[in-house]
Amino acid sequence: MLRDREFRLLWIGESISSLGSSVTTVALPLVAVTALHAPPFAVSVLAAAAWLPWLVIGLPAGAWVDRGSRRRIMLVADWVSMAAFLSVPLVAALGRLTIVQLALVALVAGTAKVFFATAYRAYLPAVVRPVHLLEANAKLQGSEQVANLAGPGVAGLFAQVASALGGLLLDAATFAVSAVCLTRMRTTEEVRPRTRRRLRTEIREGLGLVARDSLLRGNTLYGCVANLALTGYQSLLVLFLVRDVGLSAGATGVLLAITSVGGVLGAAVARRMSTRLGSARVVLLGKVGLAPLGLLIPCANRGFGLVLFAIASVAIVAGVVAGNVVFSGFVQSYVPAELMGRVSTSVQVVNFGAIPLGALFAGALGNAFGVRTALWVMLTVFALSGVLLVATPLRRLRDLPAGRLGG
Repeated sequence: MLRDREFRLLWIGESISSLGSSVTTVALPLVAVTALHAPPFAVSVLAAAAWLPWLVIGLPAGAWVDRGSRRRIMLVADWVSMAAFLSVPLVAALGRLTIVQLALVALVAGTAKVFFATAYRAYLPAVVRPVHLLEANAKLQGSEQVANLAGPGVAGLFAQVASALGGLLLDAATFAVSAVCLTRMRTTEEVRPRTRRRLRTEIREGLGLVARDSLLRGNTLYGCVANLALTGYQSLLVLFLVRDVGLSAGATGVLLAITSVGGVLGAAVARRMSTRLGSARVVLLGKVGLAPLGLLIPCANRGFGLVLFAIASVAIVAGVVAGNVVFSGFVQSYVPAELMGRVSTSVQVVNFGAIPLGALFAGALGNAFGVRTALWVMLTVFALSGVLLVATPLRRLRDLPAGRLGG
């Protein structure tokens, strides 16, 4: 796939942008904690703000994406994100930075991400042939996980040497790189002709398909609960490692980078395991079988506790990424192209819409009972979320269905 010019440009742009976004997931809360001395709930608000747009505009965004040029939508989203992250160091230089400013930046960048992520999933099948979707998703998610591996370490290094604000400048630059790569692509996508159909009708088509199909419906419900739990835990993770465990900013970045090895492993083995074990079984193993190991994470402390933290984090990230690689390729080859944007956002609104709720819930738990207790609660919910997948026809399948839905 990397010999294909169009896919290579998409892959380079997304890999570099993912590195910047990975830096931001650590840099933004570090700015709040170190520069503004924000309490747990305020830190969790930043995570909630980044995902709130999925609840507010997710469904109409899918219909808008299906009506226009996916590449053009992605370009606009890149430039908007770049401007949002550049505003933070500029305002900080004026001495006017507040937690409200950080929350607004997270909200604007999150809105841009809704459109970018929706357009990206709908655009990929135009760039690669259906037979290559699994490999393309594996490479894209693999490079994303490599970025996740490097990003926290880079953010921690910036915080140690200069300040966490430098990480946000890096993120802004990566969005510019992504935009340049998209501009150079020549893939011709099929754009639907203008329609007078009501937006509500088109949204209903996407929601209806997800609701009727047992595999899409089951994975969507699982994603809702799993994302609620994982984001709740992740929104407090930097705070937990810095204040409860007592790590420095640099050590926190390095430890979070180590846990991202799981994502690299998951993406690397997903295709091979899918061939040997069956695609449906890989999804179940990754998303259900490894989830209980997350209960080791709240045991973290200086010494051996950090080893337990690293092992558990690597395992659950590997499982989720491997399952997502396999299921994403399945959806892109299963759902009709003209419905891909609406189906994608229907799934993501449910999946990602739970994320701000999880972040706020975890923040409230952290304020009331302590951060470590909040992590126990959220990771217990994550361990139990796999029951929703086991209850679907997935448990009886070796492989996910091949071919287009209704074909």
